[in-house]
Amino acid sequence: MWYPLTFKPRFMERVWGGRRLAELFAKDLPPDAVIGESWEISDRPDAGSVVDAGPLAGRSLRELMESHGPELLGRPVAAGERFPWLCKLLDARDDLSLQVHPPAPVAATLDGDPKTEMWYVAAARPDAVVYAGIQPGVTREEFAARARDGTVAECFHRLPVRAGDVLFLPSGRVHALGAGLVIFEIQQNSDTTYRVFDWNRLGLDGQPRELHLGPALESIDFNDTSPALVPRGAVREDGFSVRRLVEDPLFRIEEIAGEGRMRDRRSANVPCVVAVVEGRLKISGGGHAVVLGPGEFALLPATLGGVGWETQGGPSTWLSTTPGS
Repeated sequence: MWYPLTFKPRFMERVWGGRRLAELFAKDLPPDAVIGESWEISDRPDAGSVVDAGPLAGRSLRELMESHGPELLGRPVAAGERFPWLCKLLDARDDLSLQVHPPAPVAATLDGDPKTEMWYVAAARPDAVVYAGIQPGVTREEFAARARDGTVAECFHRLPVRAGDVLFLPSGRVHALGAGLVIFEIQQNSDTTYRVFDWNRLGLDGQPRELHLGPALESIDFNDTSPALVPRGAVREDGFSVRRLVEDPLFRIEEIAGEGRMRDRRSANVPCVVAVVEGRLKISGGGHAVVLGPGEFALLPATLGGVGWETQGGPSTWLSTTPGS
């Protein structure tokens, strides 16, 4: 039954979005819309993914979780449990709002969901930055005062970034994606965001977007100062470069780069999400094969047997996401 699953992307119009997902990844964007996000693998109530090829075409990820959750995830699945990750592409023509996602203990008190995520920079203009963490010495009281007077951006630590840079964002870390960036985002399946400041701009409806300073102040880790990017060091495995990006209970993410055939490195009975950054990658399993190009994703169910991996037409770079430990 199982094979590498691909899904129809769901495009999200955002006030800070643009058109670069078409330019970089050949996404078929709706005309005359500023698209900030492409939800590539999603099991959200308001935006679920639908399989786009093979025997399961037309089935939603929600349906598959309900009927075959243990086979997808390789473990018992609670009633109503959702697929654990939300996988996106983001195009930030403008700065995103300065924001935070609540840690699990705080989220429970605020009727929200925790959201830990990873950003992988696919493209960046020369002056691009990300905002992440607090500047040393900034207190909760100063942060709150500056949020009210419109100068809170000065409290944020800023990091210049370029293509291939990676930032890990645990819940509680204040952050914002800067203008001129296109990223891959792998995140906990949540959509709870508390905005601190939105640059005094209007939303797509012509009205100021809602801010959430109270919940944000409860959620921010004020001891989280000056976080760093993930190191660029990699190891060689079977002729491929393997860079370990995130090791967290929620997910383990690696960047793999090289050319030719690669052995199946998946652990037994765990799901794997693959996202191609550059080049083309053929993934074969269950009697079916998919060829992924830049900006394309696939889900390999936990009970999918042996999988073949082979780059097509030259070197490729891709991201591999599996459950954490």
